[in-house]
Amino acid sequence: MVDLTGKSILMIIAPKNFRDEELLRPKEIFENSNAQVTIASKGVTTAKGMLGAIVDVNKDISEINVADYDVIIFVGGTGASQYFDDSTAQTIAKDAYNQGKLVGAICIAPSILANAGILEGKRATAFSSEADNLSSKGAEYTGDSVTQDGKIITASGPEAAAEFGRTIVENLK
Repeated sequence: MVDLTGKSILMIIAPKNFRDEELLRPKEIFENSNAQVTIASKGVTTAKGMLGAIVDVNKDISEINVADYDVIIFVGGTGASQYFDDSTAQTIAKDAYNQGKLVGAICIAPSILANAGILEGKRATAFSSEADNLSSKGAEYTGDSVTQDGKIITASGPEAAAEFGRTIVENLK
């Protein structure tokens, strides 16, 4: 087991309709490696997944200081689209990237990174519905389950959640 004691991971989810596995599988992998996981969302203290998971939210995205975390992750699910054009979410993504943090996104959430301008010239994957958006923002869409380009790790959807989590752990150790 990789020991990530002292590492801090921020996972940003939609207030409703985040994809349960895309939060819960990586979170379990991170916690099993002793990383500290913080859940953030917008305007709620509990969030509800597409499949019914109820999750306590530790912070509002308006309160995030990117410098406090080693990794920033945007979780997918249909609700993640609310962050596509959200200036706070985009600022978090840009700040994390500019500070050299690991930045992750899964399912449709890589469009948040694309819309923030940090996928230009990068290889990335996402749920297939986002391929055109990623390409239009200058990313090279791979269609793979998980794609890493430097400090940016993207994944295609729920079936890639565990591999996504493991890839992030490998990059943190």
